[in-house]
Amino acid sequence: MTYNYKVVRQFAVMTVVWGAVGMLVGVWIAAQLAWPQLNFDIPWITYSRLRPLHTNAVIFAFGGSALFATSYFVVQRTCQVPLFAPRLAAFSFWGWQLVIVAAAVTLPLGMSTTKEYAELEWPIDVLIAAVWVAYAIVFFGTIAKRKTPHIYVANWFFGAYVITIAVLHIVNSAALPVTWTKSYSVYAGVQDAMVQWWYGHNAVGFFLTAGFLGMMYYFIPKQAERPVYSYRLSIVHFWALIFTYMWAGPHHLHYTALPDWAQSIGMVFSLILLAPSWGGMINGIMTLSGAWHKLRDDPILKFLVVSLSFYGMSTFEGPMMSIKTVNALSHYTDWTVGHVHSGALGWVGFITMGSIYYLMPRLFGRTQMHSVRLIEVHFWVATIGVVLYIAAMWIAGVTQGLMWRATNPDGTLTYAFVESLKATYPYYYIRVAGGLLYLAGMLIMLYNCLMTIREGKAIDAEVPGAAVAHA
Repeated sequence: MTYNYKVVRQFAVMTVVWGAVGMLVGVWIAAQLAWPQLNFDIPWITYSRLRPLHTNAVIFAFGGSALFATSYFVVQRTCQVPLFAPRLAAFSFWGWQLVIVAAAVTLPLGMSTTKEYAELEWPIDVLIAAVWVAYAIVFFGTIAKRKTPHIYVANWFFGAYVITIAVLHIVNSAALPVTWTKSYSVYAGVQDAMVQWWYGHNAVGFFLTAGFLGMMYYFIPKQAERPVYSYRLSIVHFWALIFTYMWAGPHHLHYTALPDWAQSIGMVFSLILLAPSWGGMINGIMTLSGAWHKLRDDPILKFLVVSLSFYGMSTFEGPMMSIKTVNALSHYTDWTVGHVHSGALGWVGFITMGSIYYLMPRLFGRTQMHSVRLIEVHFWVATIGVVLYIAAMWIAGVTQGLMWRATNPDGTLTYAFVESLKATYPYYYIRVAGGLLYLAGMLIMLYNCLMTIREGKAIDAEVPGAAVAHA
């Protein structure tokens, strides 16, 4: 009896492919903000059409494929059984790729619900729900038939993300179809905004945090060859995080028509969220106790550990930006863009890259990647790219916020909007440079993975004790 590595291989390969595609689109739209003529007056490649394509490609195609790959791998290895319902696992792969292709076609055509991170129209939403149900059956079915007495903490995080994303997607995407390509939300006005940001922030909290923490709790101990620093802290981290995250969404709606009490609840829970977030980060970093020397020679471990640094930074910055007085300066500025990308590029991107670099040789019968040196190059190119990107957006955002709120003694605005745009323009060029470096790193990874696949051979590892159990 062997583990089902086929679906893991498929998702792992597509993680790298979609990562390159999504980041290419991101660089293109960043360049359009610096040089608007790059849309060539073609409606399908304008910023407004490509931006949702970029977010969907990076979050759901790149990040989603990584979550499928790692959760399917981890749940088998920690439960010591092959995947439950392998045909449903295969359906989850092909169905998810169909969702991605459908998004790549419909969004540039302008078919959109206009809801942040939930732009896809209702037929695609139905397919997403079907794929997610299949995913849940495979994941929890595997846990149900496990040979180990306990459920490893990584599976707690993966399980929470699977359940919560299903609830978020179904509730927020409830719509009244009018044609095959157009629907209207069942919610209206401020209620629609509240449901949307309950979904939107928890897409960050569960899709882009809880799921990737599942990766952290498996791949960092494995790569460092050290046990998790504190298993008890990991359980406290889990319950505190999943309870608190659910209530933080209203901080996206400060100074809007949402009632003040709801805004304040969102702010309070966002501040509380700092504690479990940093508890998890500290747990991950302290796992390297006695193994810090490995960072000198192990670029995969560098990706995994630096991702935790970005996670800690982002989860400090987010609660800080939720404070109403800080939000008055940051809201609608590029500071928010810098915050999102410090989490997306630094935390999600780096933990994914480290995890895929760990997986690839094991999935293709190799002792290591084609080139360890290229992993090192990728790490430094990507790190410089992230720093350039987020530093440029932080400075641009604070500049915008200060210029927009500046007033003359008579109460009139000191600066016209175009003046704030002119002041931030140099930072848009720096953002393009940072994005190009990050994309270059992703292309290096794509080459390294393709060469590893070419030199290796697809294998499925044996389940421990399977022969005895079968006999």
